[in-house]
Amino acid sequence: MRTGPMNIGGMLGRHARVRGDHPALVFGSERLSYRELNARVNRLAHCLATLGLAKGDHVATILPNSIELMTAYWAAAKTGLVVVPMSPLLRGPGLASLLRDSDAALLIATPETAALVDEIRPDLGAIRPERFLVTGSRAGWQSLDQLTRAEPETDPVRVELASEDPYDIFYSSGTTGVPKGIVHTHFVRAMYGVLFAATLRVKPESVVLHSGSIVFNGAWLTLMPWMHQGATYILEPKFDPARFVSLVRTERVTHAVMVPSQIVALLHEPTATREALASLELLLTVGAPLHLEHKQALVARWPGIFYELYGLTEGFHTILDRDDAERKLDSVGAPTGLFEMRIVDDEGRDLPAGAVGEIVGRGPLMMPGYYRRPDLTALAIRDGWLFSGDLGYRDDDGFLHLVDRKKDLIISGGVNVYPRDIEEVVVQHPAVREAAVFGAPDDRWGEAPVAAVRLREPVDPLELVQWVNARVSARFQQIREVVIVEDFPRNTAGKILKRELRDGFRREARPAG
Repeated sequence: MRTGPMNIGGMLGRHARVRGDHPALVFGSERLSYRELNARVNRLAHCLATLGLAKGDHVATILPNSIELMTAYWAAAKTGLVVVPMSPLLRGPGLASLLRDSDAALLIATPETAALVDEIRPDLGAIRPERFLVTGSRAGWQSLDQLTRAEPETDPVRVELASEDPYDIFYSSGTTGVPKGIVHTHFVRAMYGVLFAATLRVKPESVVLHSGSIVFNGAWLTLMPWMHQGATYILEPKFDPARFVSLVRTERVTHAVMVPSQIVALLHEPTATREALASLELLLTVGAPLHLEHKQALVARWPGIFYELYGLTEGFHTILDRDDAERKLDSVGAPTGLFEMRIVDDEGRDLPAGAVGEIVGRGPLMMPGYYRRPDLTALAIRDGWLFSGDLGYRDDDGFLHLVDRKKDLIISGGVNVYPRDIEEVVVQHPAVREAAVFGAPDDRWGEAPVAAVRLREPVDPLELVQWVNARVSARFQQIREVVIVEDFPRNTAGKILKRELRDGFRREARPAG
């Protein structure tokens, strides 16, 4: 067990004292210095104490990207509270279940998300009535703005925290249908700051732009280095490719994290020239595999800035560094310093280079476990190693090549078919913008590959089937049909939910004849 004092909230107070006038956070028209951000965080910290919360209590949020959400993160850090960020996309019983599972003692919402909470409020008896806070105004809720205005800007009462004290609970995206609360300690988040600042080359002078949801753990890859280094963070309400380009140019942005769907949109944005993005030192893709076709286009247009991270919120990652990108573009990088990786078979035995197996790893970002689920923790962490549920192989140089999720594997006629191999072919068609391949029931083969596609221009589905099947490397990779969709079902991180695609396809399928 790690011991010793550790409070990541102290970083904000340090920057407020040492470089208080430096730009800290930009959100829309609001620009806060470190001194101003620290004052807002302190008022919220005092407010939470006035409401009776103490070290170890859980604060849930159902907030979009906002200064209020960022303030909640750092108020929790300063006071020893545990923050539980919930996606604003959650609804009904699913939201109620997570709020109960998290043992939330207080909830912060917007008027819009508060309306959703009111529908399930009778199921949330553990939260006292005065601890329902709203960022605007709504009947039956306390106004967060009014409460914090009444509090001082001075530092809150110092709370003694150790490195193993929990700081946040991030619920998994639910792609398996069973979201799990992933606990991060103050030590783990501190390591996010230190390790990723070094790996991603974040400096005090850096300007970080983030357009994705910060309730997605991938946002913390630059959020923690930003605070550790005392850099500048530009937070956008949502992603818009033209506005992204404009902000990079006007704010001289140096670092940005994006999910694959955002990168695809940026590749199709006419204003995203090499000159417009000249200040960028890093463009990091996370959350889901980026197809090789899109990697090649990105590297060709904006050389020297591409990074890719494969990782799990539970605590393991590899990184494809910009200096390795050209020679290892078909990989997802290698473990960084202090991390170890193995590829194992179904019995947990190590496999040699080139052999496909489950990816397992360990390192200093490892979660202590899933919240209140020792059974699931024991399945995920065995003998100190995190079992990912992902399939891949390492090459002779130790670089990881991602094959697919175990659960997305298609078994057709007894043969293992990896959807990602087929997707890499589908996205090469000039009419295809994005693709997702999944297994559909088949009377003859058990399962057969089906490709769902988003188009950039019209194409005949039968023609696309023929085009793909003429180019895949094996007959068992041939797709049975193409389904054209307006958009894919996605989680907060922008990851395509293949389970929902499969379920929707099965509901709509009709018997032949």
